[in-house]
Amino acid sequence: MKKKIMALCDSEKDYLDSMTNYLQGKEGFPYELHTYTRPEKLVEFGKKEKIEVLLVSESDYTYEVERLDTGNTLLLNESGTVCGEKVRNIDKYQRADAVWREVLECYADSLSGEGKQLKNTEKAKIIGLYSPVRRCLQTSFALTLGQALSEKKKVLYISFEHYAGWNQLLDKNVRGDLTALLYFANESEEKFLCRLHGMTLKIGRLFYIPPTYAGQNLIYTKAGEWQALIEKIAEFGGYDYLILDLSESIQGTFELLRMCDRIYTIVREDEQARSKLAQYEELLQNYEYGDVLEKTRKQLLPSFTRLPERIEQYTGGELAEYIRRLIREDLGAA
Repeated sequence: MKKKIMALCDSEKDYLDSMTNYLQGKEGFPYELHTYTRPEKLVEFGKKEKIEVLLVSESDYTYEVERLDTGNTLLLNESGTVCGEKVRNIDKYQRADAVWREVLECYADSLSGEGKQLKNTEKAKIIGLYSPVRRCLQTSFALTLGQALSEKKKVLYISFEHYAGWNQLLDKNVRGDLTALLYFANESEEKFLCRLHGMTLKIGRLFYIPPTYAGQNLIYTKAGEWQALIEKIAEFGGYDYLILDLSESIQGTFELLRMCDRIYTIVREDEQARSKLAQYEELLQNYEYGDVLEKTRKQLLPSFTRLPERIEQYTGGELAEYIRRLIREDLGAA
């Protein structure tokens, strides 16, 4: 089936070339892309062919371009003043991945009905991180594990922390978060993947879904909803690994742990930590989650002299080397 057409028009050739290269380099780009530096050439083409998505700079949004019959028009705003009544204005000079997310939203909205059902890809392996011991480096461990695995595999990191603080740490204005993605979990695989990929960001080579901003939204989501979401991502997302950084902030922690292929529980040797771990393991047995224990590897971390200060630096240092050894020995990944 012929792809739908996307047209990109900008008389600023450097920007046009840069954005063209970015879009065409995106995995699974869903459009047949046509580019123009002159709006009159765009209009000439648009009178002959149906343009599903038009991405046009504000300075090239002429009266003739405005009259084109397009499925969606995204205006690359240059002035900071909203233009046009029926077009979506987006900042032209923001990061290319933010523009890409807008394009994917348009594509998802344009899919007729429920969209097509996709065939299952090879299901992602799910790695869970959970410890009843607080301040044990669980998130640092999870992120370092994700970045180390992503050197050769496609990995998605999902945080279930109540207050992750990622907007501040990464200085990003994110649109959408983990709980927002739940609203689309019942859509067809094709539409869901558009929403997922439009929301997903990267740290280096590691993909991640922005953590929930309002932590109370984690609490009210039912266990079955989390299970359905993770299952859909694992089956259709195209990832090799999902890393779940779990906490007590959600319903269904034990159910999500049961979905995992491998679980890492970080432990400490002090009496209080040992007591918490003993209570946790006893609960798992009492509630018939003994299989979770069977998949769990307890990690007593060595004392590290220095840990990276920023998330982007987790690929280096003592913790990274420790986890690379763990990957080779326990996960069988080089």
